[in-house]
Amino acid sequence: MASERECFELSGPLHLTCIDWENTNHQRSVAASLVQGVYIVERDRQEKREGSEALAPPWWEFFHFKLLRKLVDDVCLSIFGAIYEFKPPLSLRHHSLEGGPCYVIAFRGTLTKSDSVSRDLELDVEVIRNGLHRTSRFEIAIQAVRNMVAAVGDSNVWLAGHSLGSSMAMLAGKTMARNGAKLKSFLFNPPFVSAPIERIQNKNVKHGIRFAGSVITAGLSFAMKAKQQQHQGNRSVEDPFMTLSSWFPSLFVNPADDICSEYIGYFEHRKRMEQIGAGAIERLATQNSLGGLLMHAVGKASDSEPALHLIPSANLTVNLTPARDLKEAHGIHQWWADSMHLRSEVHRYK
Repeated sequence: MASERECFELSGPLHLTCIDWENTNHQRSVAASLVQGVYIVERDRQEKREGSEALAPPWWEFFHFKLLRKLVDDVCLSIFGAIYEFKPPLSLRHHSLEGGPCYVIAFRGTLTKSDSVSRDLELDVEVIRNGLHRTSRFEIAIQAVRNMVAAVGDSNVWLAGHSLGSSMAMLAGKTMARNGAKLKSFLFNPPFVSAPIERIQNKNVKHGIRFAGSVITAGLSFAMKAKQQQHQGNRSVEDPFMTLSSWFPSLFVNPADDICSEYIGYFEHRKRMEQIGAGAIERLATQNSLGGLLMHAVGKASDSEPALHLIPSANLTVNLTPARDLKEAHGIHQWWADSMHLRSEVHRYK
């Protein structure tokens, strides 16, 4: 039996009867709904709901999108992503569509159902291990993104994802940005692989822990870079963080969600380090995870792929509306709610 949260008519953003594509709240709500569409199209597959019984189509058709292609995992055959095409009716063509997408590539997160849970959890572990780039699911995803960008141009494509799906979208966005294609990206509850320092209530203790971590991380980073330059002679070493600094993905996090809440402290700490004159230390530390550096130091890291969750610049939106529990704080449904207490800030790496 379908849950109420799967039905667009019962839990979708029915208040969005006319989309203003230059309104960031509307953009966020539509992107989140399209991600939900991926969740429900996979649930339809699992429950064998077809035709008029399928619950997924309203999640995109309400906003005049067409499901162009399903992205299917080659291991478990679950649907993990979708490519949508915006097809407004003639009656809307006289309205301004400026700011809207032509295509949206969306990725779902983990589904705790028997058909897909083992594969999804396997990929969750790869996110923690910083190995998502080596998985076949990501290969399918990035190939779809590359093909779409090659066909229609980067300005016509949006990326969107939730939880595990936001890691997929972030990695795809990073990969494309390194090659000059800065895709507009909506990353809902993106995992930040770290101890939940943001949960500490005492601000001085929290800052002290972050400061100590930055000093250690910066020191290890400096030593590693010096070693790399020694091996490479006088050749300049590319700064991958600076290469990505002009890409501004939109991150949507909830402080009650330990999976993503560290992004709040990550960016706030960078700002505070600048204020106390320690910006140079933080600019080096923010590019690396302490765990990743230690793995390199003991020779356990398999490659030099930067930590997935670390990004130089972002539009960070925090949902300050109280959540009843972790499930609600991590859920996709919060991001199209009609009334929320949001705080948004642009963070630019320089």
